[in-house]
Amino acid sequence: MPTKKSTSDLLSEEARAAELQQLGFTGYEARVYLALLRFYPATAYELSKQAGLPRANVYNALTTLEKKLAVQPVNENPVRYVPVDPRQLLDRIQRETASRCDSLADQLLATKAVQSTEFVWTLTGDAHIQAKMSDMIANAKRHIWLKGAHHNFQFHLDELRDAAKRGVEILVILFAEPHQLELYKFGRNTKAYLHESSGVRVGLSDSLITVTTDFEEAMTAGLGPNGYGVFTRSRPVVTMAESLIRHELYVAEIFVHFGKQLDKTFGPALYALRHQYLPEEHIPALDQVLGITGKAAKPTSPLKKTTTRSNGRQKIH
Repeated sequence: MPTKKSTSDLLSEEARAAELQQLGFTGYEARVYLALLRFYPATAYELSKQAGLPRANVYNALTTLEKKLAVQPVNENPVRYVPVDPRQLLDRIQRETASRCDSLADQLLATKAVQSTEFVWTLTGDAHIQAKMSDMIANAKRHIWLKGAHHNFQFHLDELRDAAKRGVEILVILFAEPHQLELYKFGRNTKAYLHESSGVRVGLSDSLITVTTDFEEAMTAGLGPNGYGVFTRSRPVVTMAESLIRHELYVAEIFVHFGKQLDKTFGPALYALRHQYLPEEHIPALDQVLGITGKAAKPTSPLKKTTTRSNGRQKIH
């Protein structure tokens, strides 16, 4: 007689059955296999009572499960079944699925038209963006360049470490606390810098990330409640993204050698330059991040300012 299950047990079993169905089991196959894990060796009749399923459906499920190498008969008259060990079963499914995917990918690529690199794919939602970042890291062969805040990259640290072990060169420009920089030092083929030597989060740095790989792929995205981004293999766009990160590297190296002089000339986080060139609506947030108020919030830039006359010529003042 079937044992009475609690509501939580039923929900858990439904979840397990749903996961097995994602791996190709039918609903009845999943429920019969789960019942057999709890009660074996067992006949189809015993399982139908144990699982509360129609006997005919249990017979059919056991026949197909045997073909899928998920159960094994252990004796005859009557036939009793035992389940294949779950780890052994899932390992085999994983190997067969990976092999099938590899084979199918080759077949599909053979039938695909000439690949275009000009498309730009839209990424909607943080999960989509983070999954694409994982793909880019996993498929990189030469280099991975990243710019963004630590909290947006922290879930990819193991993936980056694995890439470094494969010999992929990694460059990170990071908005973070100084101690967090150490998390990105995976070996001799890794360079990690705090953005402008301080890592202070300014502008859109809390949400904005840029990732490029192998001079072939680029992604830029804003993470958050309305996460949105784009991914492309378009050569001009990839070149632009990599050029931007490369110049961030130049600035990082310049700060290493001339940081004090730059702070003295432009203020912390190049405040005078940002105050002059950022959109006006971003200035209050910049002031707040840097703790600048009053007269200090109106810096005098050492750069000459330019305006455009009505005749199109620039006037320097």
